Amino acid sequence: MAKSDNIFLIGLMGVGKTTIGRKLAEKLGKTFLDCDREIEERTGVTIELIFEIEGEEGFRRRESAVLDELTARSNVVIATGGGAVLGPENREWLKERGTVVYLNAPVKILAGRTQADRKRPLLQTEDRLARLTELLREREPFYLEIADVIINTDDLPMRKVVDSICGSLESQ
Repeated sequence: MAKSDNIFLIGLMGVGKTTIGRKLAEKLGKTFLDCDREIEERTGVTIELIFEIEGEEGFRRRESAVLDELTARSNVVIATGGGAVLGPENREWLKERGTVVYLNAPVKILAGRTQADRKRPLLQTEDRLARLTELLREREPFYLEIADVIINTDDLPMRKVVDSICGSLESQ
């Protein structure tokens, strides 16, 4: 593999970064880390509460600090938060410290996958499809800027997505 033995998963919420990351790490014999879960464990509170108290800006500061630490490790698969790419320093760390895999899927599929989810602060809106479309418009240029590999998850079985990532990594 290029760069290092780390793999970083980026993409919008609902695309499967955590689920796919866990299986990918298992298959490759790497340690799996979820940036959002790390933040919750370290603060002892939920992402929703951090957003409520500190706003998105406060959350992004915490996210950057954790991302800097996690990406400095080796032999890891990291599921980033969907907005982790918003910080220029975050993009730099991801690009320099591992192979970046952009997982994408049509926003209609993502809206369906996140429909029952009440824990995502940025999706607490009447029109999830419009919100996801807006988030994609804002973030996709950053996803594409740092992606080494782009994988469309659509409605593919997780095993197929993991196999596709592994195949792309081998050809790097």
